[in-house]
Order: sequence, then C-alpha cells, then structure tokens
Amino acid sequence: MALASSNQKSAVDRRAEELDTIASVLPLERRDELAELLTDQDVETLRHLVNQGMGDNTLRALTSDLAYLEAWGLAATGRSLPWPAPEALLLKFVAHHLWDPQRRETDADHGMPAAVDQNLRSQGFLKTVGPHAPATVRRRLANWSTLTKWRGLDGAFASPPLKSAIRLAIRAAPRQRLRKSAKAVTGDVLAKLLATCATGSLRDVRDRAILMVAFASGGRRRSEIAGLRREQLSVEPPIEAGDGPPLPSLAIHLGRTKTSTGEQDDVVYLTGRPVEALNAWMTAAKIDRGSVFRGIGRWGTVSKRTLDPQSVNAIIKQRAAMAGLDATEFSAHGLRSGYITEAANQGIPLLEAMEQSRHRSMQQASSYYNSASHRSSRAARLLEA
Repeated sequence: MALASSNQKSAVDRRAEELDTIASVLPLERRDELAELLTDQDVETLRHLVNQGMGDNTLRALTSDLAYLEAWGLAATGRSLPWPAPEALLLKFVAHHLWDPQRRETDADHGMPAAVDQNLRSQGFLKTVGPHAPATVRRRLANWSTLTKWRGLDGAFASPPLKSAIRLAIRAAPRQRLRKSAKAVTGDVLAKLLATCATGSLRDVRDRAILMVAFASGGRRRSEIAGLRREQLSVEPPIEAGDGPPLPSLAIHLGRTKTSTGEQDDVVYLTGRPVEALNAWMTAAKIDRGSVFRGIGRWGTVSKRTLDPQSVNAIIKQRAAMAGLDATEFSAHGLRSGYITEAANQGIPLLEAMEQSRHRSMQQASSYYNSASHRSSRAARLLEA
C-alpha cells in the first residue's frame, strides 16, 4: 500500500517537473493542482502543443478546460477521462451543464447531481449557480475535440445525438446573450478615463499610454496590449497636419493574434497623441527593449516582467471607478467595441475602421458599428417624425 502511494507521489512530482518546462504559457500557481489532475498523456499532449507553436492564450484556455474536464470526469464517473470519449459521456456532460432551472425545482435528479456539484465547487472549479452558459459548454466541447484530435483519435463530437442534445438543452433554458463588456468605451468615456491620469505619476503615465494605445490602435485585445514588446514598434515618417506641426507616427507589428497566425505582417498605426503618450511612458520607465507595459511596485519600481492581461482589465475598471462611472459596466473589451462604435459615430467607413481594428469578421465588426447609428436612426424615431 505504501509502495503504491509512493509511486503515485513520484508520478505527480514527475508531471509537476514536466509542467515546469512549459510554465511560461501555463498558470504556474496551479501547477501542483494540474499535476494531480492531469494524466501523463495529458501533460505530453500539452508539451506537444507548445512545441507546435500554439498561441499562449489558446494553450492556457485548452489547459484550463482540460483541467476542468478531468475534474468533472473524476467527480461524475470516478475515473479519468477516456480517450476518445464515448458519445454517452459527452451527452452526460451536456446534461450536467445545460439544464432547466424550473424543472430542477421539482426533479432533484435533473441537471448536475448534487455530489458532483459539491465536488467541483470544493475544488474551486465550479463557481456559477445554475446551468452554464451555452457558449462555455460549446467551447469546452470544442477544446475536448481539439485535444482528442491532437492525440490522433476521433471522437463523437459531431454526432447528431450530441448536436440535438445541445440544441434542445439551450432551447429549454434560454439565456440572454451578454457582450464581453456591457458598455463600449467610446470617445467621451475614454476622455473621462484619461482625465484620471493627470498627476504625472509613473502609474498615471503608464495607464494613460495603455488607454490611448489600446484604443487608437483599433481597440487591441488586452492580451495584445499586455504582450506588446518594444521590438514590435517602428518609427514612421511624421504625418503632415495642415498648418500645424507634423504628427509623430508609429507602426505596431502585431505578430500572432487571436485571429492571425503571425505568418503575415499585420500592422496598425498610431499617430499624434497616442505616440506621445507611449513615448512618455517608455522614457519615464527607461524601456528600450522587451515588454512595453510592466507592473509598478509599491515604491515606484518598474518590474522587468510583462503586465498580466488581467491587469489591463483591472486598470480599465479602476480608472472607470475613479472617473465616477460604474466599474462593473466596463472592461478591456469595451475598448475594442468602443473603437468601432466611435468610428461609426464619426462617419468613418466600416472597412477603413476594420483595417485598424483587424476584425476578420464583417458580421462581428458591423454588430458594433451598426448599433451606433441604429439608436438615432429615423426608424428608431418613427413617432418623432
């Protein structure tokens, strides 16, 4: 018995050491937990994905979902996930996560069993109350399918019964689709956030640069802002501005993003005030290489490590609160939707705005773009005509 326990401990330690080799793209604070949950083959799959050059954010999402799936599998079946997963297990996953709250009130066996719920909640894997969002369930199934394919196996993820089960479950318990940010950070909101960065402190200089660069560069994602490096920036010839002095110009070479592989050289441009704000920060923080946006210590010391993407989100919320706004209504994604919305407000053609935002989907970009004009359109003011 003691020998078996010792062997199990050494296997966990070995997986923890192997996870250390890819710590730069994994949540290191959960290394020991992942080593306990994941199997040897899980860890080998993750290392393979790193070697294949999969994006950091994509790999983190895969790892997070894999950990959840393994925890759910153990709680629901008492065993680690089988590969490939049988159709019955996929249907069980849907039944445990998409269910009707009203039916649950009269049928205790409907939805996720109480024992499974309590198990996942005690480990910190389950925090929501009620059924999961359909988008979350679809994403986890999609990542489950991806991991299955990377193992060289086929799954039942496209089977008609599974598709039907998801469709019927969503219909039975409809949920309102929410935007990533309840409100767009349009030009007027951005001005209020920037007004809170007026003391000249190092933190204000940094946050002002983050806000202006993220917005003016097309509403860059928080991961792109957090991961921005000095080597991605190149000085461009100044832009003539009529009777005034020429405006400084800067190019940002995006590299790999959520919607691009990095093989093509996607470039967006900054002109005028955003360039000045960025230069002011890099000069004050003495940044001539490596990560552009970094943490600032209690005594004003600039860290050598890049800012965490979640910190970008926290900065937006903190500045919103300082501006007297409801911080819960704003997030980093609001800069992205806000850029497209503001472009519509100023009459900039959608395709021109998309050149800067680098939206790949006309449908996604136009959903923000069109909403800006719909509210004040003649159709919306029919009774006022």
